[in-house]
Amino acid sequence: MKQLAKNKRNAKISELKQIRYGLKISDHDINVKGKKIAEFFEDGHKVRLTVVFRGREMAHKELGYTLLEKIINFLGENVVKEHEPVLAGKQLSTVVRSNGNAKTKDA
Repeated sequence: MKQLAKNKRNAKISELKQIRYGLKISDHDINVKGKKIAEFFEDGHKVRLTVVFRGREMAHKELGYTLLEKIINFLGENVVKEHEPVLAGKQLSTVVRSNGNAKTKDA
């Protein structure tokens, strides 16, 4: 029993944060949200990137995939995609996390 309590106490809690993007987002807004994602990575969280399509934007799904790639490229080499982007309804999403080589607050 003591071992379980000790393991639970030492376990690192990782939350899944979500950042939503519209298809018409500007480069400056991508930079601002990118800095927020970097803060989440420093705290050890995973981040779900979601592109929300509205109305006729669904006719241009390829722009959503392009936007996600642009965001991931902005975040740099310290990002790992957990899976490929998935289109569910009017939302295109993927989950990213920091790889082990990134600096954290603890180090």
